[in-house]
Amino acid sequence: MKNNIKIQRAMHNMTQAELAEKVQVSRQTINAIEAEKYSPSLVLGLKIARVFSKAVDEIFELEEGE
Repeated sequence: MKNNIKIQRAMHNMTQAELAEKVQVSRQTINAIEAEKYSPSLVLGLKIARVFSKAVDEIFELEEGE
């Protein structure tokens, strides 16, 4: 699953640690999601989208074949 969390964080001048704190996960979890090594749960995806005031599909995108 592709995502643009890193871009969204840059636009909001936010570190991985700050986003992690807002959505109540570790910084390592945010790093793994950004690196596309981990797909977040629906709840976590919704929390991340809420932080950036975006719809989930504006942050996350399924790749071909998923």
